[in-house]
Amino acid sequence: MKLLGNIIWFVFGGVFVAIEYIVASLLMMITIIGIPFGLQSLKLAEVALFPFGKKVVKSETSSGCLSLIMNIIWFFVGGIWIVLTHLAFGILFYITIIGIPFGNQHFKLMKLAFSPFGKTVL
Repeated sequence: MKLLGNIIWFVFGGVFVAIEYIVASLLMMITIIGIPFGLQSLKLAEVALFPFGKKVVKSETSSGCLSLIMNIIWFFVGGIWIVLTHLAFGILFYITIIGIPFGNQHFKLMKLAFSPFGKTVL
């Protein structure tokens, strides 16, 4: 089921979402200050490419309050728009029974986009 879900996701838009995250990541990595944010955008691209079977968990390595501060900056600089986009697509997919698994993946991406620092993708 994971393979079929990933193929359908990839063909019907997952590749475009991943490309957007990669381009945004490269643009953020132009400056030294933007490198941590670019790395988090790459994490989002990894999940957006093939989300079925991937799990987002809290990282075991503790970075203290730095992770919280970076998540706050991330959210207000651009994360809010990513969260709202995945929320809207998740709700749209939930309208049909067939779209519910894809809506679940958008909600997973939304949760990761809300606070990507301190999370690990398995």
